[in-house]
Amino acid sequence: MLDIPNREERSFADGKILQSVTEGVGVVTFNNPEKRNAMSLDMWEGFGHALTELRDDPDVRVVILVGAGDKAFVSGADISQFEKTRHNAEASEEYSKRSAAQRALLANFPKPTIACIRGFCLGGGMQVAMMSDIRIAAEDSRFGIPAAKLGIAYGYDGLRHLVSLVGPSWARLIMYTGMRIESAEALRIGLVDRVVPDAELWNATMEIARAISGNAPLAIKAAKITIAEVLKDESHRDMDAIKQIGIACMDSEDFREGRRAFMEKRKPEFKGR
Repeated sequence: MLDIPNREERSFADGKILQSVTEGVGVVTFNNPEKRNAMSLDMWEGFGHALTELRDDPDVRVVILVGAGDKAFVSGADISQFEKTRHNAEASEEYSKRSAAQRALLANFPKPTIACIRGFCLGGGMQVAMMSDIRIAAEDSRFGIPAAKLGIAYGYDGLRHLVSLVGPSWARLIMYTGMRIESAEALRIGLVDRVVPDAELWNATMEIARAISGNAPLAIKAAKITIAEVLKDESHRDMDAIKQIGIACMDSEDFREGRRAFMEKRKPEFKGR
């Protein structure tokens, strides 16, 4: 099990989504281990509430997403709900509408996000991981999108992220076969950014989160905005947004603090303004 320090937690979706903050790092835990953290609609909505609070908390500079227990990050949607919520095209459309706002919130989250992945990362869990900025995986992780084995279509946003990470050929192989990929292969094809021994996963993830938290928030925001615009078609890029965040950085107190700290050979204390 991940060695996550005890912290005061808030809960959503009847305790199946947990949220906490420590050292400027927000943590959202998918807490449905008896179902390998499979996502219900209530969990999607609770996830949205947790993200919104962390987005609006000025003390939070980075957010980690993690699954409870040893078996899974998120194993996908809760298939036991499908007869009720996704039994045909109309019901599936309503399901997608109800979870779309939460997916968009993660995809457009203004602060850095890290997926801390152990065990199964499947289906909708892959989408959550792919929408995160950084993916750190344990050696025991397994990845896949079993849509073809269930007879359902994986959505545009999920496939857009998949193709952007692994390219169209690997996306086809993953989608057509429903195969599961081990962590070493996921690292090789670009699906994850780093693979670490199972026992080191949490500490490795927190090390990255602390490094981000200690850096200048406006500079990180500038990088996040600019990278997002680079990934768009040229005709859709918001170059003014890139210019404005650059100006904000250069005029910020943090830039002055960074210069002073460098000259004084000390660690800077950034305020995000």
